[in-house]
Amino acid sequence: LKWHNRSEGMSGVEILDAKTKDKLCFLDKVEPNATIGEIKSMFHKSHPQWYPARQSIRLDPKGKSLKDEDVLQHLPVGTTATFYFRDLGAQISWVTVFLTEYTGPLVIYLLFYFRVPFIYPPKYDFTTSKHWVVHLACMCHSFHYVKRLLETLFVHRFSHGTMPLRNIFKNCTYYWGFAAWMAYYINHPLYTPPIYGEQQIRIALIIFLFCQIGNFSIHIALRNLRPPGSKTRKIPYPTKNPFTWIFLLVSCPNYTYELGSWLGFTLMTQCLPVAFFTLVGFIQMTVWAKGKHRSYLKEFRDYPPLRSPILPFIL
Repeated sequence: LKWHNRSEGMSGVEILDAKTKDKLCFLDKVEPNATIGEIKSMFHKSHPQWYPARQSIRLDPKGKSLKDEDVLQHLPVGTTATFYFRDLGAQISWVTVFLTEYTGPLVIYLLFYFRVPFIYPPKYDFTTSKHWVVHLACMCHSFHYVKRLLETLFVHRFSHGTMPLRNIFKNCTYYWGFAAWMAYYINHPLYTPPIYGEQQIRIALIIFLFCQIGNFSIHIALRNLRPPGSKTRKIPYPTKNPFTWIFLLVSCPNYTYELGSWLGFTLMTQCLPVAFFTLVGFIQMTVWAKGKHRSYLKEFRDYPPLRSPILPFIL
């Protein structure tokens, strides 16, 4: 369908329900240079229950959602544009989700560390472990989540403002549940330190801290790629910071370093639940990294061919 002398005047926009094909709303006098974001705001005025973040607007009932920045006159529609609407369900901001899912593990772990009543037998209430690795593990775990909280507030720039509300329950169950399971065993009065003692703990601490600095460096590099308030995507390249040089071989080094941190923590505590958390996290991060890698390849024709999603040359 061609645009009929659109520059001359306004146009009509018809919005249908993607499932039932019922007509939900007709907007007349829409400027040709209106964006999908602006059309969502107009639709919201006639249907207050569907705020813009809940709306998925598409050209085809089963098609992909249009981006908020897409402009009406650049879309393949006639004088009356027909769009299909789907309700994405209640939304919650990414910042809120991250703050909730990261505050939980921080607090939960400390409850076990301080051995508050009703966790271990009463005689152990508020006692402290005799093993220094238990105190070190608590510092590392707390450091990790404090770092994540600060990054959420001051470093990350989110390309999508919101996510479905139901995700927060799933994410919190995962993070909070694993934190409790790990903390229960590491802070248990019967916990035994790693088999190779101090040397194992020291090596593990070096791995953990190295990877935490690496992860932070990547987050800063990714932040600097995206100007404030924009959604532009660029290929990330190594910067002057040596921790970012891994970009030569990996598309998502933030996940590579995250994996390294948890391998370090596993080695430090020599605790099975930690190893399991590391494994599950690795599987999930591999899925994310492969998706990100695929979208880089699709979007940038000059994408460096040497890069792997998460593990250099392997995965």
